[in-house]
Amino acid sequence: MSVAKATTPVNTEKSGYAAAMIEYDELVLAASKGERAASRKLAERQGIPESEALRATLLLRAGAAGLAHLLAERAARRRLDARAADVRRALASAAQARRGGGAAPSGSVWRAWFDGSAHPNPGRCTLGAVLEGPDGLQVELSRAAGYGNSSEAEYAALVALLEAAVEHGACAPVIHGDSQVVIDDVQAPDCASAPSLRAWRARARALLARLPGATLRWIPRHRNGRADALSQRAAQQAIPTETMHERSDD
Repeated sequence: MSVAKATTPVNTEKSGYAAAMIEYDELVLAASKGERAASRKLAERQGIPESEALRATLLLRAGAAGLAHLLAERAARRRLDARAADVRRALASAAQARRGGGAAPSGSVWRAWFDGSAHPNPGRCTLGAVLEGPDGLQVELSRAAGYGNSSEAEYAALVALLEAAVEHGACAPVIHGDSQVVIDDVQAPDCASAPSLRAWRARARALLARLPGATLRWIPRHRNGRADALSQRAAQQAIPTETMHERSDD
């Protein structure tokens, strides 16, 4: 519907008190560039305040769904865009750290390892992970992870580890894993990611966006013994475990 067809800027019976209370700044934030331009023309043509014209423009755009629905939908889209931008920044930081020679980011004291297994493959999945932080903090994860293949098990381990890192407020953690498939998939462009792993990838990237400066590193299996042992232990136990303790100086 064209804005030019509007005969009144706001139908007060239709919009009611709730619409009248919507702040102008919120309307400006929700409106597209074209909608803001159209509202300015409407304000000039009808001699009304620009805030009133913008509300009228967005009401016409919202249609039967209503203005509140339109604003909520666009706010959700802005949040998704912001998350995607955070992910891009985190991945760019990780790539820069790798190009710098593989050293841990300056001042980082958070380190982590993850490993997942499928018994058989595909089969029952288990995961193991270790998170080390300041003051000797250590978090160990060892639990079942549903049914799937080895890559899905590795992704489940990475996601569980990232959730623990977010929960404990990890700063620029250096995360190690022996699954080249998963580490490459997380960092690949959307067009190059594995379709069967995209749901896992989306979860991992959303968590990475909450860990600025996080670095993902591949290591050979023999250097991932602690996480592997925790994953194998979960395969022999029915009860998931998560432990946290401080490292002893003894």
